[in-house]
Amino acid sequence: MADVVSPAKRSQMMSGIKGKNSLPEMLVRKALFAMGHRFRLHRRDLPGTPDIAMPGRRIAIFVHGCFWHAHQGCKYAKTPATRTEFWAAKLKSNVDRDRRAAAELAEMAWRVLNVWECSTRDPAVASGLPEALQAWIDSDAPSGEISAQSLRAAARPEPDGAP
Repeated sequence: MADVVSPAKRSQMMSGIKGKNSLPEMLVRKALFAMGHRFRLHRRDLPGTPDIAMPGRRIAIFVHGCFWHAHQGCKYAKTPATRTEFWAAKLKSNVDRDRRAAAELAEMAWRVLNVWECSTRDPAVASGLPEALQAWIDSDAPSGEISAQSLRAAARPEPDGAP
């Protein structure tokens, strides 16, 4: 299947994608700051250069784009129809790099949270983001992730009679 836009237009679109200070990242930072948390940004001395680091709590937060980090089961993580071999290898290398960084941080006794882009896209879903962030920060979990799916599940009321 041919691309629906010209190669020049595709190149222009791809060059506009930010690696730092993306809208999802800014929304997570805003939520953390509003809750009174202070943090450092893009710590290059830590494995994977976390988007947000809370050194006092030894927490590293990565805000992942669903496409670029191959978010499993997410509607925003579709492999392009053109150059599928290239994209499969590219996305797999991103996922492998993410796993290595998380493992290295864990070895350094840092806790790692992945916040997926999809959790910030729909305002109704994103309204649960601050609560989910705080719940994870307050937990002892060594790792975690926040996605649109997890926020929707947390927002559903328990069925009658459920604990």
